Amino acid sequence: QVQLVESGGGLVQAGGSLRLSCAASGPISVVRYAVGWFRQAPGKERELVATLSWTGRNTYYEDSVKGRFTISRDNAKNTVDLQMNSLKPDDTAVYYCAAALATPQATPKDGYDYWGHGTQVTVSS
Repeated sequence: QVQLVESGGGLVQAGGSLRLSCAASGPISVVRYAVGWFRQAPGKERELVATLSWTGRNTYYEDSVKGRFTISRDNAKNTVDLQMNSLKPDDTAVYYCAAALATPQATPKDGYDYWGHGTQVTVSS
């Protein structure tokens, strides 16, 4: 069974940085999967934060995180990271990584096949 496990969440002051990591394990490699990071704040719907095609050439970022967050992947290690800089209190949420079967250049917004359980990020003002 494929598992995605997030790590790296925590409490940080506004303006600080965190790096989230997602490790994939199981009978498949995420090499041919697009990967994404989503978040869900209390009382709000889950939203897409960033996606990366399985070739690593194409990315998508939600407008509020552009220029602050960077998604990356290490296919050899089967990991996906999200570097978050200049964090704001509005970034407070549970962050989830996900993987989707996709064409090589695709950065899907939905239809993800596998999900992690999430890691809490709290940004204090």
